[in-house]
Amino acid sequence: MSEQVVATLNGEPGGRAIEFTDADPYGEDLTIALHTLYELHYGGFDGVHPGWEWDPELLRLRARVEDVFLSRLRSDVDGGDDLDTVLGDLLVEHVPGSGVSHHLRDDGTWDQMCEYFAHRSVYHHKEADPHAWVIPRLRGRAKAALVAVEFDEFGGGRADRMHSRLYADLLEGAGMSSDYLHYLDDVPAPAIAIVNMMSLFGLHRSLRGALVGHFAAAEITTAPSARRMAQALERLGADPRCAEFFTEHIEADAVHEQIMRNDVIGSLLEQEPSLRADVVFGIQATEHLESRLAAHLLSSWESGESSLRTRLRWLVSQNG
Repeated sequence: MSEQVVATLNGEPGGRAIEFTDADPYGEDLTIALHTLYELHYGGFDGVHPGWEWDPELLRLRARVEDVFLSRLRSDVDGGDDLDTVLGDLLVEHVPGSGVSHHLRDDGTWDQMCEYFAHRSVYHHKEADPHAWVIPRLRGRAKAALVAVEFDEFGGGRADRMHSRLYADLLEGAGMSSDYLHYLDDVPAPAIAIVNMMSLFGLHRSLRGALVGHFAAAEITTAPSARRMAQALERLGADPRCAEFFTEHIEADAVHEQIMRNDVIGSLLEQEPSLRADVVFGIQATEHLESRLAAHLLSSWESGESSLRTRLRWLVSQNG
């Protein structure tokens, strides 16, 4: 299916419909197909006709693919509307920790760090963009507060301080390519699925509560992990540009966490209490997909294998 999508985009809009084929909701084929369809709403592709963005047949296919992905996400989380408990769980730091940032801080190698950078590049090249879709769907204090967080994500009006730019600097500091989505072919489905979830939530008004929940989960959990990543990079003697991305998030996201919990979620649910379960779903779905990526990374590294799909291409790119 993903091959059909790519082949179709080489032609003119208005062609024949692409046949939907059953696929693993978390598998490579569906994940790449969906990411390719979503990219038409972001930067697009060189040589691809801009009319494909709103082509009815592509939108029909995307709806089928989204339904499979969203249905699986909903079935894999507990759901419910106990927001206080879900938010409280995010605020708890388990000791001792056993996540990816713990491993990289304590035992990770430079190769593993670079693999992690490649995985996260798919997310951070788009940092804050998917969340912007929800702005026109909010009102009053919730909108103003979310825009305040986004303003920081976009560098407070300074292009060189945009978080996506800081991540590009990080990649360059690590001797890696900072080109947009350069490592998309290298990373497996678990990393890409997280970005697909963000686009899914952002592009559908009916999922605005889920997008707010996702954004809150990301902001609440970033500061502690960013601190560990900065410590890992110091241990490994990395270029200062690598650590700067994470040190920026330590302070910024500690503030963002308060804004997201109290001003964005609090105000949103005052206005639309029926969205409580959607906010919970957004948080749970984020934690679920992040856990899947962490499990992939750690299991690969523990077995002495690369976590990337195309290690040969990776080595070639690293060696110029």
